[in-house]
Amino acid sequence: MNSTSVPRIDLLAGIECYCTDFQATGGSIKKDNEGFRVSEIIDESVFDNVSLTQDSSHRYPLYILEKKGVDSHHALLEIRNVLGLALRVMGMKDAKARTKQYASSTQVHNIPEQRVSRTKHTLLILKGFTTRPIGRESLRGNDFLITIYDPKSSEVSGLKIEIEKVANFYGLQRFGSERLVTHLVGREIVKRNFKKAAELLLSYTTEYDSAMSKEIRQKSLDPKNYPNILKHLPKGMDIEYQLMDSFVKGKEPISALRSISINIRRLFVHAYQSYIFNRCLSNAVFNGENILRSTSGDLCFEMEGPLTFGKIRRFSPTTDSSSRVIPALRLVGYSFQAGKGRFELITKQIMDEENVNPRDFYIKEMQEMSNSGGFRQASLCCRDFDYKGSLVLSFKLPKGSYATTLLREIIKPMDPIAAGF
Repeated sequence: MNSTSVPRIDLLAGIECYCTDFQATGGSIKKDNEGFRVSEIIDESVFDNVSLTQDSSHRYPLYILEKKGVDSHHALLEIRNVLGLALRVMGMKDAKARTKQYASSTQVHNIPEQRVSRTKHTLLILKGFTTRPIGRESLRGNDFLITIYDPKSSEVSGLKIEIEKVANFYGLQRFGSERLVTHLVGREIVKRNFKKAAELLLSYTTEYDSAMSKEIRQKSLDPKNYPNILKHLPKGMDIEYQLMDSFVKGKEPISALRSISINIRRLFVHAYQSYIFNRCLSNAVFNGENILRSTSGDLCFEMEGPLTFGKIRRFSPTTDSSSRVIPALRLVGYSFQAGKGRFELITKQIMDEENVNPRDFYIKEMQEMSNSGGFRQASLCCRDFDYKGSLVLSFKLPKGSYATTLLREIIKPMDPIAAGF
């Protein structure tokens, strides 16, 4: 564990340490959309049964979606508004990047005739038609090409030795980046404090908020101000608009929260789940636990490929080869059961500190936001890491892992938000 001081915003996301002794390069990322590129890697079998024409068997369109300057959620809204096409994607991508991902649709009629369509921020290419919409199970990982701007040092050769030590933390994007609020909202929802959850969404501020944003959120503390605030909300506050408008119309907190897109709503509980995961992993690293090798009682994934995790089970030192499995953490949810594995015991301790239990994640008042839990690998599992010139990095990560988690270990920024994180 590296003793370098961890920025306060990382601590707020449960990321409490560095995992490498690598000497920081400094610098920043995401100065423009061209310096942060990501392309999805999907199972090649998806293309085994793609038809160039639509027929009774191949009904569902498969697209390549290229975008920049907008996140995936708003890109899909833009496509629906401009092209009348409802799409879904396998993974959410950041706004400050040039991204290439796959999109599909359950819509089989009124598909635009042109194979290439454009909106302000997107390019949509129709690849063909499939027998069923593509699902997240087909996503294997992401391929990154990232420029670090203005580094103090361009020496990263030593990182190849230490790169496997990097823990699989959820990045700041999971929690709202500069406005680190999503997990706080999720915590209140899990604890059934729905009114408090809505208030946090409307009024929570950080040091990174603009003066205008702080003024709006300060006024949002008093519901009497809502009608006037609604007249002046900037476009970027669409979630706040939906929530505030619902309150003005007399809706109760649960109904008001339901005015927000289901995909966004679910992120709140997921973010709280992710916060507990980060704290667990930080605790393990602090305590010197080996996150690369499983020990007796641990949960572990069988490795099916460089970026593919297979069956999960308890590790047995007498029958398992530690080189063929990788330690796994159980994510909190209503199906969470604390076994004797190292990470489960830590997670149970953190849940006690948070004063929550697994049953709390079954939210009968808003069942669509309930979360059963899941599993996630302990280490980042970076593959094919390489670099050239004055810090242009290329590497691959499994689905669900964050490039910024690796970049954080390389840059070790004093102010992650100012550095583009």
